[in-house]
Amino acid sequence: MGPGRDPLFFIATRVDMASSLTERETNAQLDEPRLIVDAGLAARVGALAEPTLRDLNLRLVRVKISGADGGTVQIMAERPDGSMTIEDCERASVALSPVFDVEAPMDRAYRLEISSPGIDRPLVRLSDFERAKGFEAKVEMSRAVEGRKRFRGLIEEVEGVAEGPRVRLRLSSEETHEETIAALAIAEMGEARLVLTEELIRAALRRDKQAQKALKTRRERRGATSRNQAKGAAAPAEGDTHGR
Repeated sequence: MGPGRDPLFFIATRVDMASSLTERETNAQLDEPRLIVDAGLAARVGALAEPTLRDLNLRLVRVKISGADGGTVQIMAERPDGSMTIEDCERASVALSPVFDVEAPMDRAYRLEISSPGIDRPLVRLSDFERAKGFEAKVEMSRAVEGRKRFRGLIEEVEGVAEGPRVRLRLSSEETHEETIAALAIAEMGEARLVLTEELIRAALRRDKQAQKALKTRRERRGATSRNQAKGAAAPAEGDTHGR
């Protein structure tokens, strides 16, 4: 992408099956705002990418710019149900490439990566934190809370308060074996992401298995409906074996 463009490639770290969300639910999730956003050049790239992704029924998760491979722009996106297929990555790349060619957000050659959030995903929306309850997360605050910026613990609850939503994180001290609770404002977080634990992996495998089972059931139902409709169309009128 950009001067001296290299071949594009795609990364899909997690593939879920189709969901049963209604159109209204889908639109509501597509339009859910990010509470933890990118800064600087990444924010500019994200502002260009977001409307195009929305047209593809995808939503932006994060933009990361690094010097890897001579310059890399990584755009992390997902469907409203949290899935992201290789085909989605391809569609997004095809749609975003001309936008970036025209707007030229980067002043040097770079490689464009489109990827899914992955299992140990960044948490950027309120719904991300809601779904992450009971799992371990790492949080870095934009400003210190009680003398510290970095926290790690289990997400116990997401609270709605007048100042904005907060996350109750249950911290564990290996030295004293005492547990404490940190109430952290999402608006003051610089970064938050799930920790890749065995519990998280097992939960992801269960969700994928349930999604595959649900997809198989829907396909079987559609197939049965199509066969019944075909039989009905081919059946002769009652009393006339020739359909007359």
